[in-house]
Amino acid sequence: MKKFILKIGLYFICIFIGLELLVRVFHLHKDRPVRYLDEYNVEKWIPNQTGIWVTGNRRQNVGEYKINNFGYNSVYDEFQPKKNKKEIALVGDSFIQGFHQNYQNSIGQKLETKLNKNYKVLEFGYAGWDLADQLHMIKAYEHLFDDIEHVVIYMQYTTDLKRDTYTISDRFSLDTPLNRFLKEIKTVVYLRDLGLMDPITKSIEKIKTVINGDRSVKEVENVNQEKEDRLKLENFKQLVKQYGYDKHKNVLLLDYSLCSTQFLDYLEQNQFKTINFNKSFEVSKTPPTLIYDQHWNNHGRNLITNLLEEYIQNH
Repeated sequence: MKKFILKIGLYFICIFIGLELLVRVFHLHKDRPVRYLDEYNVEKWIPNQTGIWVTGNRRQNVGEYKINNFGYNSVYDEFQPKKNKKEIALVGDSFIQGFHQNYQNSIGQKLETKLNKNYKVLEFGYAGWDLADQLHMIKAYEHLFDDIEHVVIYMQYTTDLKRDTYTISDRFSLDTPLNRFLKEIKTVVYLRDLGLMDPITKSIEKIKTVINGDRSVKEVENVNQEKEDRLKLENFKQLVKQYGYDKHKNVLLLDYSLCSTQFLDYLEQNQFKTINFNKSFEVSKTPPTLIYDQHWNNHGRNLITNLLEEYIQNH
C-alpha cells in the first residue's frame, strides 16, 4: 500500500511537471502585472512591466502589453502634455487598457493614425475601474488634464455606477505571499484563467464564511430594477458633483442599450456629451467582440476608433 501511494505521488509530480513545461513552452498563461497605489491613492500597474496577455484555452487571442513610467499600457514611456501639442485622453477600464491587443495597435494608436498625427492620444486604462476610480484619477491629476483638449471616458452603465465616491479597492488584499507564489506556477495560472479553479475558490470562500460565524451562505437578493436605476443615477450625480466633471472637454463613451431611459434623459437634459457605440456594433456584419471574451476585438476597436474620430472632427 505504501509503495502504491508513493507511485501515485510520483506519477502526479511527473504529470504536473510535464504540464508546467507545456504551459510555459507554448505560453498558454497570462503574464499578470503587479499593481500599486501611487502618492495620490490612484491604483496603477508598477511601471516598466511587459508581458503577454492570453485569452482562450489554445491562445485564441494574444496581446503584448507594455506598462509605461506612469503606470499604464502605452507606446509612450510617459504622459507629459505640452501646450503646443493637442492631446486626447482615453480613460476607462480593461476595454481602454487594451491588454487583449498589442499595445502598438491600441485604440489610441489607431485614433492618432486616423487624425493624421495631429493629436497625441494618451491612454489611461486600468482593469476593474469604475466611474469613481476614473473621476478620482482625473481629479488627482488635474494639473495634467488641464492641458488635454478632449477626455473620453468609457463607462459601462451596468457595472460602473455602484458607488458614489472613491475608496481604495480590495484588490490589494489578494496580493498575499501565497498568491504571489501561485502566480509563479504557470499551470495554476492557466487553470485559473480557464475557470477550472472556481469550484476550489468557491469552497474556500464558503469555509471562510462559516469560520467567520455566518453559517448560511446568503445569496444576493434581486434588487428591483427601477430602484437600482434610481440609485445609479443618484451615484452619477454625486460623482460628477464631487469631482468637478468638466462638461466642456469630457465625453462619455457608452452603450445606450445598457442604460436606463431615465439615465439617458438626464444626460441629454443636462448637456453631457456622449458617444453611443451600440448602433455601430448592432449593424456590423462582423462580430465586434472576442469569441472567448466580451472585450472588443480588432474590428470592434476599429468601430470605436471611427466614432472617436468623427466626434473629434466635429468638435
